[in-house]
Amino acid sequence: MSAPPTTPVLRTVSSMRRFRSTLPGSVSLVPTMGMLHSGHMSLIRLAAEQTDSIVISIYANPTQLATAEERASYPATLEADVAALERLDDELRRDGAARIKAVFAPTDEEMYPYLDSTDVASGLGAFVTISPLAGRLEGADQPAHFNGVATVCLKLFNAVKPHKAYFGEKDFQQTVVIRRLVQDFLVDTDVVVGETVREDDGLALSSRNAYLGSRRRKVATVLWRALCAAAKIYQDGETRRGEILACSLTEAKREQSLQEQMNGCDRARFEILYLELSDLDSMEDVERVNPRKGALLSGAIRMLPLEAATGAENSGLRNGADWIRLIDSIVLRPTRGL
Repeated sequence: MSAPPTTPVLRTVSSMRRFRSTLPGSVSLVPTMGMLHSGHMSLIRLAAEQTDSIVISIYANPTQLATAEERASYPATLEADVAALERLDDELRRDGAARIKAVFAPTDEEMYPYLDSTDVASGLGAFVTISPLAGRLEGADQPAHFNGVATVCLKLFNAVKPHKAYFGEKDFQQTVVIRRLVQDFLVDTDVVVGETVREDDGLALSSRNAYLGSRRRKVATVLWRALCAAAKIYQDGETRRGEILACSLTEAKREQSLQEQMNGCDRARFEILYLELSDLDSMEDVERVNPRKGALLSGAIRMLPLEAATGAENSGLRNGADWIRLIDSIVLRPTRGL
């Protein structure tokens, strides 16, 4: 029988605020939606280097999940996540770093008291809108997504009052939205962005990867490969939007063609949602990269449900039946001094 967790798990805003009032020194927040992986742990380690106390929020925010099916199927992994945090906390204490002080895992009723859980799109209650930034790239395909992200982050910041909040660079547009939120609403929190953590083959760590299974997992690296191909010609001196994105699209379409030639039991089909070259601050399209500033190269694909799964293969959560949206990005760094 496992020992009960020693890290407090706080389920209400009032209990979080009471606990926060007891924390001395600098406090950091690492917001998550659960299903913790090494990418989350790298952000926590970064927070441990920079602050005295760490609060981890675990909340599958319904207003940023695209569909009712996705909200209903999002795994509840709180017990396993807390156990993983306990192990990391032991490691941090041995290293003399900051300790994980609490897990903030609020309920939907606490976070959205007026929201109809069966109709998130109804918009009942107060929501944050950051325009036009939130309507570009990811926001163009999922119009309410960043409203949900900005709203839940403002709620978390108000509940925890962190000096620093930590986010991953993989969701680059999200970090820009949150920085704009902090600036425009005068939130006394520094936004810290940690590097993307990747598997050996380049796939960015994401909670969504658990849905892929082995076959789709192998093909999902196409997005990273497509971005890397474009990043290489930029490093070789190409700055024109059309040429950079054409290189990326060619790599993605090559993999699409290979998959289409296979039979249904072997292939993993996907759709290219977008490949874009954007300004690092506004997310507006960039026609030519300023080598003194750089730009954001980003993309999204949708892994399609498996057409047929063999009994022996790992087909991921929900048996390969879901459409899985994957995003990734590369910051094209300046190649000349400012």
